[in-house]
Amino acid sequence: MDEGSDSRLWSILKRFFSRKGECHLEEAILEAKDDGELQNDEMSMLLNVLQLDDKQAYEIMVPRTDIVCAEIDESVTEVAKKIFQSGHSRLPIYKETKDQIVGILHCKELLRFFVGDDKAPADLSSVLRSPYFIPETKNVKNILLDFQSNKQHMAIVLDEYGGTAGLVTLEDVLEEIVGDIEDEYDPPRPEDIQPMDQDTFLVSGRTSLEDLEECGIRLESEQVETVGGYISEQLGRAPEPNETLELQGYSFLIKEADVKQIQWVLVSKLAS
Repeated sequence: MDEGSDSRLWSILKRFFSRKGECHLEEAILEAKDDGELQNDEMSMLLNVLQLDDKQAYEIMVPRTDIVCAEIDESVTEVAKKIFQSGHSRLPIYKETKDQIVGILHCKELLRFFVGDDKAPADLSSVLRSPYFIPETKNVKNILLDFQSNKQHMAIVLDEYGGTAGLVTLEDVLEEIVGDIEDEYDPPRPEDIQPMDQDTFLVSGRTSLEDLEECGIRLESEQVETVGGYISEQLGRAPEPNETLELQGYSFLIKEADVKQIQWVLVSKLAS
């Protein structure tokens, strides 16, 4: 939005939040849209803000398996390569396993090791910042408020046993309000569900069962939430590439997988 529309949106926001007992905020936002006071994108942003209370960290986090991080004993050069290849400005640093995150490294701290600074520290441990931990059930609205008050940009998400479940960044939270934010370092990300023809889909293993249902494919489980998790649950193990199984009238061909997770599955409707 330009400066004028931004100022107008804030004026509308103040008016909404000054109303006491007249009506719910959601109703007020919808009325403003109908009256022409709000554009579609502005309405969507405001409604998304109201929904932050209903979302929890585990719903928006980068899962443990996808976290780019480095071990405390790695050399400065190795860590610098990981930052360069990933395009991230911050990197979690762990000791022995990802369940022991000992600090967060900001990429600018690495410059001291490469510019001939006589006062540069001997190793990474001296330039790490303390990690900020949150439970996976923390709601997104409070995460945003904590980021603001504590001047944080990244939080390590812990599961109920204290292990690392994933991480959430300030960008992840803001994307819940304004939609995807892409910069020049973000690689193009393929869609999680790619129609090949009317009855065949290439599906990411991380696709939620709820999203898959939009394709008319209904899979139910009380234990898992993703396609990859569902297939592993049915097999009782991690599947191998090119393995096929039939479920609910569909064939599931494992296109890409490793010992930890399923990357891609080709889902095809079986002939009647």
